[in-house]
Amino acid sequence: MSAARITPRRAGTVTAAALASVLLAAGVAEAHVTVHPESYAKGATDGVLTFRVPNEEDHAYTSKVQVFLPTDHPVLGIMVHPQNGWTAKVTTTKLKTPVKTDDGTLTEAASEITFTGGRIAAGQYEDFDVAFGELPEDTGQLVFKTLQTYSDGKVVRWIGQPASGDDEPDDPAPVLKLTADDPTPAAAPAGAASAGASDSTARGLGTAGLVVGVLGLAAAAFALVRSRSAGRS
Repeated sequence: MSAARITPRRAGTVTAAALASVLLAAGVAEAHVTVHPESYAKGATDGVLTFRVPNEEDHAYTSKVQVFLPTDHPVLGIMVHPQNGWTAKVTTTKLKTPVKTDDGTLTEAASEITFTGGRIAAGQYEDFDVAFGELPEDTGQLVFKTLQTYSDGKVVRWIGQPASGDDEPDDPAPVLKLTADDPTPAAAPAGAASAGASDSTARGLGTAGLVVGVLGLAAAAFALVRSRSAGRS
């Protein structure tokens, strides 16, 4: 078929398909459990971590989420925000090394948060908010291994950790980067979220660029069809 016989309807169909492919590819790339913001200052106090859990299955819903907190570098003062339809259970464990705080020495800390009773349907996600009293100061990152259970019994283990210089694993665990002291109060979630969102923003701009490119091709196709139609009239 020659270019002269491409109709506006067909050009629109091709454009829509191309645009859908771009957006689908962008969504698939991000379809794993993540923690937000992506970074906090070491020793930050009175903040909030949000664990975002997307559903990757077409024929099953997510029925259970287990987030495991590191105990070698414990997160102190864990509190879970009520979530409609979900029941949260916080499990504590005895620390090998007690942690000294302004309120005394702590010998136990949260080691697991289990969310049950709700559901995350196909094509949807859920944000689970967890408040903390204090983050550790003696490490550069916190890894939150997570298990995601589906209604059909499938369990996805988000526990992968990239080695130095390696690509991201297929099943990456949520990782929170801990940075040097920041003059901006770490207790303000909005500021922390802005600092941690730079990578997400860059990915979003990249996707937007692809979309603009597709729309540009669409405009060119319509212009070609219109000019050829005018020439024949």
